[in-house]
Amino acid sequence: MLTQHTVRAYDEELQFLARKIAAMGGQAERMVDQAINALVNADHALAQKVVQDDLLLDEAEREIDDKAILVIARRQPMATDLREIIGAIRISADLERVGDLGKNIAKRVAAVAEGRQPNSLFRGLEALAELALTQLKDVLDVYASRSVERIGIVRDRDEQIDAMYTSLFRELLTYMMEDPRNITPCTHLLFVAKNIERIGDHATNIAETIYYIVTGEQMPPERPKEDRSHGVTLADDGKSG
Repeated sequence: MLTQHTVRAYDEELQFLARKIAAMGGQAERMVDQAINALVNADHALAQKVVQDDLLLDEAEREIDDKAILVIARRQPMATDLREIIGAIRISADLERVGDLGKNIAKRVAAVAEGRQPNSLFRGLEALAELALTQLKDVLDVYASRSVERIGIVRDRDEQIDAMYTSLFRELLTYMMEDPRNITPCTHLLFVAKNIERIGDHATNIAETIYYIVTGEQMPPERPKEDRSHGVTLADDGKSG
């Protein structure tokens, strides 16, 4: 919960930032979900909507930045209040990037639709997106409740996202090796999968920011922050001796 101040306008300014973050989070979730739906169903109109909606997140981030700077100049906040404001700036930047990643997925709908791939690949992307969106939703719930005891679970789930992404990377690589005609569409799907994996990273960044807002301390840097796709080789797929 936000700290209550004797100056009511100060409370309203901090609450404005919190509400704006919540709205940005909901918009970012919808964009990613719609981008995946557009990809799976080759829905070009929905893909275009996602691209256009990215402007809403860009504007919201600017609005949060402007309000935060104004509050800092006017109130000269300290301690928890200052962390709250700086945290809002950081979280809005992560959410804006999530929106960009959703937009990037939507932009690949047309290219992927030209060379339709097996449904199993799309199911894999849907499963990866569902996990990443669950991560994002959970961390936004933590932001609303300030339940920092849940942050460790949220952050640790990023390993699941990385493992699923690496598995999907290997599967896509196999399809590309089996038939050169798959190279172009599978390359686009590789970028889509990486964009989804990055959404999980941004959700984890938000979790770490929330922990700092509430406790004033940084989370210990134990979490691995990379996927394992860099270690995938042709030999992993049994294609070389």
